[in-house]
Amino acid sequence: MRQFLELLRRNRNYRYTWMGQVVSEIGDQFNNIAVFSLAMLLTRSGLVVTGIMLARAIPAVTVGPLAGVLLDRFDRKLIMITSDLVRAVVALGFILALSHQASWLLYFFSALLMVASPFFTAGRSAILPTIASPEELHTANSLTQTTQWTTLTVGTFLGATVIAIGYKWAFVFNALSFVFSAWAIGNLRAPKGQDFRSAPKDLTEADVVRPWHEYREGLRYMRSVPLVLAIALLSVGWATGGGAAQILFTLFGEVVFNGGAAGIGVIWGCAGVGLLLGGALAHWLGARLSFPTYKHLVFIDYIVHGAAYVLFSQAKRFEMALVFIMLSRASIAINSVLNYSYLLRTVSNQYRGRVFATMETLTWAMMMISMMGAGIASTHYSPRTIGAVAGLLSSTTAIFWGWANWTGKLPLPEFAGVDRDSLEVHGDPVA
Repeated sequence: MRQFLELLRRNRNYRYTWMGQVVSEIGDQFNNIAVFSLAMLLTRSGLVVTGIMLARAIPAVTVGPLAGVLLDRFDRKLIMITSDLVRAVVALGFILALSHQASWLLYFFSALLMVASPFFTAGRSAILPTIASPEELHTANSLTQTTQWTTLTVGTFLGATVIAIGYKWAFVFNALSFVFSAWAIGNLRAPKGQDFRSAPKDLTEADVVRPWHEYREGLRYMRSVPLVLAIALLSVGWATGGGAAQILFTLFGEVVFNGGAAGIGVIWGCAGVGLLLGGALAHWLGARLSFPTYKHLVFIDYIVHGAAYVLFSQAKRFEMALVFIMLSRASIAINSVLNYSYLLRTVSNQYRGRVFATMETLTWAMMMISMMGAGIASTHYSPRTIGAVAGLLSSTTAIFWGWANWTGKLPLPEFAGVDRDSLEVHGDPVA
């Protein structure tokens, strides 16, 4: 905690980024709870929840590659501000779905919201090594992710309360939160001798009209660094069951435990508590783990995550289900913080936009498949059965990571312009 407070005190750029993150992500959770609860209220169908999640996933998959290319071409700060302002307008559109009692409007505005989102989320990851020094990077990454999970916890609990007052207020706050985030990003100032662009590149006419060539260049870069590719594929492996989980949280809250909007909020909130605890532990571990130990921990954590999710799906008492979902998410949080710390130090500034956008694209693509499968399965099988399968699928990613590690295919890569000896996460160069 002391390191987090010190980072916020001394690093103006990161402080503004963090402030915007807190407000906008709480607003996101208001939106999530409101949209899913409204969908169940209008239809009482898990398929509608699936449809909304797919409406969010499809734009993320299709727009992600373009977002990555543009973030590596142009001013990332300006792109992030534009994304926030567009999302503020779209967020207000959900009020129409409420007044017209039309579920198709929930699909429509969910899709529009996600068209703009990859430009911001990948951009925030891409600029983090610019606004934080090499010595601050692990702490900045830990605080960014821990804050994300804190806002998940606070936002879901508050969201359920606000919805009791009225759905409209949840959507209004979400819109205002994007405006605040745009203001906060607008206050960023590039460090001396740097800016918020990647390495300059002379664009030919062919480059301008065919961004796919630049995107493929980013894919080749990812393949050339085994650890970067492996971490990206870890996210894909998690999404095989993680996509289904996004739907199952709603079904468990509404159908299995008969908790209504409050039940959904409590499950999401307890998942957030687990992420928060795991993130705090990962920050502490980051300064103490060798690179080989880190790779072993990734393997163990994915096994624990999947097993805990299976137990969540089978728990008869709501309280026990909450304990298991916290454990499952704590394991994922540890992996996420440590993996991103290595990514932020490894990926060259020239490729950051494309790498982080590609990771989002691949993850959302697999989540889309997982959500479709869960939605279809929900018409034939119980949420408990689907949850058990989802947990087992998420654990299988550990097998492939373990194989790559034990066969020596995950060496410690060169860090991008960083002296290894100055880092908070130290590793033995022999994998």
